[in-house]
Amino acid sequence: MNTHQVVPGATGAAQREAIRVFIAEDHQITLWGLRQLVQASGTGMQVVGTACTPSELMNHDAIGDTDVILLDLDLGGEDMGAALGRLRERCPGHVLVLTGTDCVTTHRDVMLKGARGVIHKSEPAESILRALEKVSQGEIWLNRLLLGQVMGMLTNTDQRPAPRAVDPETARIDSLTARERDIIAAMVRSSGAKQLAVAADLGISEHTLRNHLTTIYSKLFVHGRLELHVYAVAHGLGAPAETPTRRAA
Repeated sequence: MNTHQVVPGATGAAQREAIRVFIAEDHQITLWGLRQLVQASGTGMQVVGTACTPSELMNHDAIGDTDVILLDLDLGGEDMGAALGRLRERCPGHVLVLTGTDCVTTHRDVMLKGARGVIHKSEPAESILRALEKVSQGEIWLNRLLLGQVMGMLTNTDQRPAPRAVDPETARIDSLTARERDIIAAMVRSSGAKQLAVAADLGISEHTLRNHLTTIYSKLFVHGRLELHVYAVAHGLGAPAETPTRRAA
């Protein structure tokens, strides 16, 4: 996945509805710079609100009408990773975590808790704007190096999957058919392979695999292969429900 590649054929900013950005950052100079960056970018983004403390963030009226929150992970000295669940309840938009830490475990944990992307404070302005745009559209943002490290940690055979949540996760997982569980296991096993190769391994067409994945994404409330992989490993879905056989779906 090349997260920094510019996608050709994108429509101009003037043809899109403005992306509503909320910035949560406790350093005033950095907050000012980020606000200026977004407002002057010409990318169809506008800053709808800012906050310097967790309390300001959680109680700000604008977060209920925000497409993406650019969230300092250490806001006001508080670890915002632990507050992501509450924030997601208040905000229908997506969260892009802004951080100065290089700790891959921290990055992985905030993704598992609901962030849609992580970007380092040392990244150039162009990358921050690109990340905001992609996350606002529901896509995942991780740079290549971090993506490789996170995927390596998630596929580590010594790592035990997190225990299943009680509800509603149990109901979602229980709604999966045995075949869908086989497909999820195959996707986890072949995380770096193309869908065509995964389909061939399962003995089905790529079109049929796509149809199955659409249903699986809908049942588990995930978007795309990376989120499915993260969810599957976190909930112990990496093993097939039955002995895999080559059969048509």
